[in-house]
Amino acid sequence: MSGPEPVILDGGMSNALEGLGHDLSDPLWTARVLRDAPEAVAEVHRRYYRAGAQVATAASYQASVPGFIDQGLLPAEASALLIRSIEVAREVRDELAVDGVDRWVAASIGPYGAVLADGSEYRGRYGVTAARLRDFHGPRLELLASAGPDLIAVETIPDIDEAEVLVDLLYDIDLPTWFSFSARDGRTAAGQPLTDAFATAAAPTTVVAVGVNCCPADQVLDAVRLAVEVGKKKAVAYPNGGGEWDARARAWVGTPGVDADLARSWADAGAAYLGGCCRVGPADIERLVAALDPRAP
Repeated sequence: MSGPEPVILDGGMSNALEGLGHDLSDPLWTARVLRDAPEAVAEVHRRYYRAGAQVATAASYQASVPGFIDQGLLPAEASALLIRSIEVAREVRDELAVDGVDRWVAASIGPYGAVLADGSEYRGRYGVTAARLRDFHGPRLELLASAGPDLIAVETIPDIDEAEVLVDLLYDIDLPTWFSFSARDGRTAAGQPLTDAFATAAAPTTVVAVGVNCCPADQVLDAVRLAVEVGKKKAVAYPNGGGEWDARARAWVGTPGVDADLARSWADAGAAYLGGCCRVGPADIERLVAALDPRAP
């Protein structure tokens, strides 16, 4: 990837699919739509690209071979579906290539807790061994990397324990990677200092940026400054649209809304990858692009 910074990421897949009328109450969440209605996933990618996003994040965040097998798929079918998440995004990218704009596809590597569908990705410390986390992340990471994404998005990681496992695995994956934590008030979701988290995540040479996602927008600036200082690399930041996640109801509560003008300060502080997470849609990304336009007042 090359070109001017910051690179604009997309927004949330889940809220965009819900906006198209899809029910995400299933434990597979967005992965169910990937299985049952891949054309809807393609339309979400298309809308984000057209809004100005340069990166489409594949619908693999909560997708895993064990998760698909639990829903009745054969192992080969489950593996093919993970690969399909990359193919869908790439097909849309290639479809729009006639306009000459540089666009990329990122494979999403969500936390172990995401497949548990109980909100534990916002808490971390799952009570499982590092070996169990390696057994989960290793095959999925290799499978998604083999599908040919342009980069890897390790995202919403809630604690350093899981980050350490993923960092070890990334040494064998020769793709540019951003690594972002779910965080609040200078700490990971599990309560560890972000200084330690960023230092851990920045270790592999393939990691091009470290930072935060799915956090309140008003906490991004401090996190970006810390990520650049500690990680000695560029930062990545894509906050959610506000509110709190109700794990029991599997829904966000509170009024969404992100002040896109904040993004200028994030970029000035060293954020090279900027976008949105849950409750941030194509219209929000369009506003983000406008706010970062150097020609804007």
